[in-house]
Amino acid sequence: RADIKMENKQLRVWNLKLSDAGIYTCKYGSHEVHTSLHIFKLTVSLDGHFLQNEVPELILMQNSPSPLPDLSITLFNSNNNRVTPELQNKTHQKYTVNLKKLEPTDSGTWLCQVHSDSPLINQNISFALKVLGFQNPGLERKYATADSTVILSWHLNSQKIQWRAGFTGQLNWRQQEAANAHELLDFNVTPQGQLHETKKSSNFLVEIPEREAEIIIEVKLPTVHFNHSGQYQCQLEYQGRHVQSKIELVVMKVSANPDGPLSRGANMTLTCQVSGPLPPNAYLRWERVNGTNMDFKNSRQHEVKLEVNISAAGLWSCHLIEDNDRKISLHYHVEEAPVWNNYVIIGASVGGSLLMFALGCLCIISGISWHRKMQRTKRMAQARQYLLENKTCQCQQ
Repeated sequence: RADIKMENKQLRVWNLKLSDAGIYTCKYGSHEVHTSLHIFKLTVSLDGHFLQNEVPELILMQNSPSPLPDLSITLFNSNNNRVTPELQNKTHQKYTVNLKKLEPTDSGTWLCQVHSDSPLINQNISFALKVLGFQNPGLERKYATADSTVILSWHLNSQKIQWRAGFTGQLNWRQQEAANAHELLDFNVTPQGQLHETKKSSNFLVEIPEREAEIIIEVKLPTVHFNHSGQYQCQLEYQGRHVQSKIELVVMKVSANPDGPLSRGANMTLTCQVSGPLPPNAYLRWERVNGTNMDFKNSRQHEVKLEVNISAAGLWSCHLIEDNDRKISLHYHVEEAPVWNNYVIIGASVGGSLLMFALGCLCIISGISWHRKMQRTKRMAQARQYLLENKTCQCQQ
């Protein structure tokens, strides 16, 4: 691992090891020149390949013929920003530090600056970190209206780094946190960045949209139903380790009771409902389009169902508002019943009232007639009884 260039008296050593540290002497006649070689070795756990949220461990070792100096270590990330590590263990020969949890944006070339005042040492050691993960937030919330089309997407940063091996994953859906998971999609990515997906059987129709150049895991719900809400979790696995990203799908629906046209003078109840709990900064709002400032109603905190009683036809809208931003809106058009329909209803009401009045009168007349008949029958019975009692007296006379 060494050779000498005689023309300039240079000793070249490659593939240095810690054991190569020491004092090197060059003799030429009666002249001697001594050179001290100080060697550092930086080791990164998992060979520098990490998944999102994993914690790297850095080990810096040194060897020197003289007493080992006390070192100070400064780290800079791929954006040249200083990073403060957690010092785990320290000896004069071995320094062990842990970084914080990694994000995909941490991928790139890092720098380790080693400094010592005595002897004077200023050494820069570069090392690469490759972090594979989702560019989505840790927990993303997506809102949709019933019967709409939704595409759920998970973006991987595998195209921005040269990953040394393939990885696999799956996309699961569950209605609630404690419910059973249903597998919707299996996928794997080759080291060349090719994505292969296999759709699994599910309770509803899902599609795999066409992808762009970058690696995107997508699932399409052509027609969203209210019971399609819940947690959609995309899990990525590599060498027995895994990382996941969730999208919470919240679905909104509206309904009316009764659902027919609104007659003049009648009332109707409009109901707006979402399928899952809302954050504290979100609420529902009913309002009448082009209505007055009084034609609206807001839900209370954490309320997932909002009802409003109306007596005016027109276009009503339910909004889901988060941080004063309308995330989704669903409209319900309340039709006014035709005038002839109102007359029919009024006529039916009047006719029904007259019919009830006639039936009442008939019942009264029948009652009076029955009562008179009972009285006449009673008087005739009393008369017969009277004649029977007085017949003997008439014969004796």
